[in-house]
Amino acid sequence: MLGEKIQSADWKKEKHVPAIECPDEVEADEFFEVNVSLGKEVAHPNTTEHHIRWITLYFHPEGEQFPYEIGRFEFNAHGASIQGADTSSVYTHHGVTASMKTSKPGTLHSLALCNIHGLWEDSKEIGIK
Repeated sequence: MLGEKIQSADWKKEKHVPAIECPDEVEADEFFEVNVSLGKEVAHPNTTEHHIRWITLYFHPEGEQFPYEIGRFEFNAHGASIQGADTSSVYTHHGVTASMKTSKPGTLHSLALCNIHGLWEDSKEIGIK
């Protein structure tokens, strides 16, 4: 099962967890921002050999069977160039901001892939004011 391969931990202690930051409660049907980043407390490397490939953000509304994909964000520049690993001046940062709205409370889920240490997840419940 894929679910058995997804790791989770406290993002304050583990650099691979895609930490979700947004309000705990939002206004129904009004857009709000959701930030997802890795390495907020413990920096994650961003090198050709060790990096975050992507982050996907989902929202699972309360009472519904399946979550909705809010966005998938790929990070493709990790210092590689024709001269070799970590020789480029171009790097992407593994942090994203998405804007969304909902009329229902539910749970945000983030999933990130480290090219060496696999899949990591986080989640955060949001309520409606």
